[in-house]
Amino acid sequence: MIRHVDRSRAAHVVRAARLDRGMSQADLARAAGMSQPNVAAIENGTRNPSEDALERLLRAADYRPSLALEDNAEAIVEAGRRHGLHDIRVFGSIATGADHFTSDIDFLARIDSGRGYFDIAAFTSAVEELTGFTVDVIVDDEQRPSFLDSTVMAAL
Repeated sequence: MIRHVDRSRAAHVVRAARLDRGMSQADLARAAGMSQPNVAAIENGTRNPSEDALERLLRAADYRPSLALEDNAEAIVEAGRRHGLHDIRVFGSIATGADHFTSDIDFLARIDSGRGYFDIAAFTSAVEELTGFTVDVIVDDEQRPSFLDSTVMAAL
């Protein structure tokens, strides 16, 4: 589920979501209950939308987490490095191409020896900040912190 999108990136995100759906600005404006000139001003960066307007536009265009992942792939890998996670893979709706505005981002990852819950939580927070979507991380190797042994999934 989308949590927050940086409004300074609104122009790029709205345009990417609209084009991904194959919508015209008029189509998006109609679906979001706005005028086409307002959508155009947001997309060209001359108008910064309110949080509410941005969410309406992204919901109407069905902005998908896979778009946010594509835009932030390098930063996500770097966040993994900083927090001791590697071999980061996506599964779930994004992997099958069935993701939509209310989807989250599901990762499988390996964790470096000596790293633990706080590293996983810090990575999760960093990716949520980058993408605007809720993130779940599952550690899937022998380095899995022992406190996770009693759980099937670490939903962070």
